[in-house]
Amino acid sequence: MNKTDMNAVNSLCKLHTDLSDKDIQKIKEVAKNLGLIADLNQANVFIDCPTREKKYAIVVAEAEPATTKSVYKYPVAGKFAYETFEPAVFYVFRTSKPIFLNHALTQEGKKVEQSVVPIVGTNNRTIGALIMEKDNSDKLQDQNKLQVLTAANETLSELLLGMAENSPYIPEVIEESLFIIDAEHKIQYSNPAAMNLVLEMCARECKIATLFFDYFPSLEGICQLPDELVIQEVTIKKKVFQIKKISLVKNDKNSGSFIIFRDLTELREKERELTVKTVAIREIHHRVKNNLQTVASLLRLQIRRGIPEESKVHFVESLNRILSIASVYEIILSSSSIDDVEIFSLIEKIGNMLVFNQDHDHKNITIEYTGPKLLVKSNFAVSIALVINELIQNCVKHAFNGLNEGKIMVIIQENPSLITVQVRDNGIGFSSPTTSSFGLDIVKMMIEHDLSGQFNIVGIQNGTIATVEFPLERE
Repeated sequence: MNKTDMNAVNSLCKLHTDLSDKDIQKIKEVAKNLGLIADLNQANVFIDCPTREKKYAIVVAEAEPATTKSVYKYPVAGKFAYETFEPAVFYVFRTSKPIFLNHALTQEGKKVEQSVVPIVGTNNRTIGALIMEKDNSDKLQDQNKLQVLTAANETLSELLLGMAENSPYIPEVIEESLFIIDAEHKIQYSNPAAMNLVLEMCARECKIATLFFDYFPSLEGICQLPDELVIQEVTIKKKVFQIKKISLVKNDKNSGSFIIFRDLTELREKERELTVKTVAIREIHHRVKNNLQTVASLLRLQIRRGIPEESKVHFVESLNRILSIASVYEIILSSSSIDDVEIFSLIEKIGNMLVFNQDHDHKNITIEYTGPKLLVKSNFAVSIALVINELIQNCVKHAFNGLNEGKIMVIIQENPSLITVQVRDNGIGFSSPTTSSFGLDIVKMMIEHDLSGQFNIVGIQNGTIATVEFPLERE
């Protein structure tokens, strides 16, 4: 809400008007509420007062709405208003009568809808005008469009009715079935596709001047609707059609309708088949997820029943890999897509599983994620899941040896043709292993062969940065 400067209002009134102190106080009382009025009406609001010479008006207060875009780019308080541009304001000064919804032009040349009411002071004298202005350019544009559409409808009506009355010149090769019916719903024209449709649906010949409902009784309700344009999908004898009814207008009177049949049977059948396939694919995803979770449960059971200590770490790593792949299918099943995976959520799910759901020898390890939400295909996502699993697992396992706490950051970046994922930690730093690392071997293999990308890992002063880059689309 705008706060009007009362000192400025007082100064402008004393400098440019002959208003008494009592009248100026009345102007200031109205000005105090300008912000509320502007916000409530979603309009720019002003107070104009007549100057001493009565030839001009001076804008002594203004408020722009916080609830919508202002009509004005620049402040106008302190500027003069002229009758040429503000005839409604000067009419109110002279007659003390309000004007509502008047079309006007602002000092910046913008079309507005203007309402003006008088501000009455001592001795019932009009001492100012409260002005409200709204941008009506969109409304005028809509009115112009409506006029154009109305004219186009008139032209179309005359054209089509003329075709029906004389020799039709509608292209005979149009696939849709076209009918022109008059105000009494009798057929005046039908193209060859329409004739074939009647023959197929009704086993009868389509004849001019026959009642349209004799052939299509189920469409009587659609044809009698008063709307200028009706679009509905109907089923007639196991075939699906999109029906368009366009009212024909001549001399502002309904002269009949232009009816178009579009056969959607094959399209709807393909959609049904696609729906069946979609359900089948989701069922496959569901079974894969369940099978992976079953394997994970068997591994957990084996770990609980006891395994050699030197083997336990390998069991846990395998368990995490299986759960990371299962995360891909969980995300697919929780979304509306059947094959797209949002990788930010996927990485977050895997990271939280590795960091928060496991014991880390009493270390306090935290993880953060930043980056955009990107969609990739499910088979692509499985490779990403395994890579991220290995990199975060590597941090948890090696980065914080000898430390009581640590932090992991996963940063996702999207370039025009590449996705970059960095896994950083503030641990002891990376040093090249003396023997081959199975986890890093998995990462390199997945990046190079499955994702057609690059992998790099370096130790820095306070930790390690592992960087994965791969194209948005595989070659």
